[in-house]
Amino acid sequence: MQQRWADAVLTVAFEDLPPVSAFPTIPGRRWGPGLWWSATTGRHVAAGSNAMRTQLMVLDRDPEVTGLAGRPVRLLWRTPRGQVRSWTPHLFARYRDGTALLADCPSHPGAGGERALNAADVMAQACADVGWTYRRLQPFGDVLAANLKWLAGYRHPRNAGPPGQAAALLEAFARPRPLLEGAEAAGDPLAVLPAVFHALWHQRLTTPLGTPLHERAIVTVGPLHAATAPAPAEGPRPARHRPPDGGDRDGSGSATAAGPTPGSAPASGVLPGRDGGSCLYGEMS
Repeated sequence: MQQRWADAVLTVAFEDLPPVSAFPTIPGRRWGPGLWWSATTGRHVAAGSNAMRTQLMVLDRDPEVTGLAGRPVRLLWRTPRGQVRSWTPHLFARYRDGTALLADCPSHPGAGGERALNAADVMAQACADVGWTYRRLQPFGDVLAANLKWLAGYRHPRNAGPPGQAAALLEAFARPRPLLEGAEAAGDPLAVLPAVFHALWHQRLTTPLGTPLHERAIVTVGPLHAATAPAPAEGPRPARHRPPDGGDRDGSGSATAAGPTPGSAPASGVLPGRDGGSCLYGEMS
């Protein structure tokens, strides 16, 4: 089936599509293609690199994100000289308001060279034309990435603790206090700490993630739950971090080779190039 880009964004659930093509495996690299288990959707999302997994992790933690997919769409356009060009963004994220993000996850700002930067201009214009967003998501600092990876290991619901644990944590951290102190106030720390990290992942609790996470890190109720928790003491609220890969202590996101699903339905969106090239049609099967 052929469909124009402007029509496809209205009719295609890109978050439900498998990758249009497999992520390449590059010999010598420590990280390769794999699967990320999404706490948002309860499904696996294909990831092609450590940089992409990190960005997936942040998007998965964003409460405004409702759907995620890896490489679900390829966009094509024709240059003024009649040459057909294409680009497959790394990530797709659907937001609660129905809008979406197409994103690439370079390992460094210049990754992909001139071709990637030219494609980024086209992707940005294509998304702007339909009310979406395109971004080249830059790598995070080592401390923030390490903290997010640690919390990601507790994202699975099994780490939430027994009934009543969430309420106990909101009460224990109603005022800002050190992480371990609050865990002790809510029960046996060995049993409570996984639930603390789970709540930090889901932003029911919050702590600054730009500094190393440790037992004396100051934790308080997250902004999403502050209205239902006892009033905390006055003090600055840590900034919220927005859009990605985590170590999987829950075992639900194993690093398995990712590739196209047999019989899957790839999609191609088509858009006019920013340089004035003519619009094409895409194929969806």
